[in-house]
Amino acid sequence: MQKKPPRPSNTLPQLGELELTLLNALWESADQSAQILRKRLPASHASSLSTVQSTLERLHRKQLVQREKRGHAYVYRARLGRSELLGKLLGGVIRQLHTGSLEPILSSFVDFADRFDEETLDQLDALVQQRLEERGDQ
Repeated sequence: MQKKPPRPSNTLPQLGELELTLLNALWESADQSAQILRKRLPASHASSLSTVQSTLERLHRKQLVQREKRGHAYVYRARLGRSELLGKLLGGVIRQLHTGSLEPILSSFVDFADRFDEETLDQLDALVQQRLEERGDQ
């Protein structure tokens, strides 16, 4: 009987729209209370204070925000930077979908970058060239 290979899993939890909106607000300005964050929400994500508080609690349990008690309220800050979280999320998706060949993943990424504009594709090329140069120095 053959053993099944372990199923790859995304080590980061799924994130809802309000969770992402709150993380964006914390990346823009750290150390904010739930009350201040609620006031800064765009109209499309207007929520009650208790909804914002429970969403921040979920983000805290997921270890994506840290909090500190100040007076009667917590203030929050993102535990990971935007780039770091993006890298981990993309890495998790790639691990889940990886079938042995990276070509489909890389091709999809290039197609995605190409859809924005020529400058985005040029930036991707510059990043690849920079990384190759850094490797050459080692």
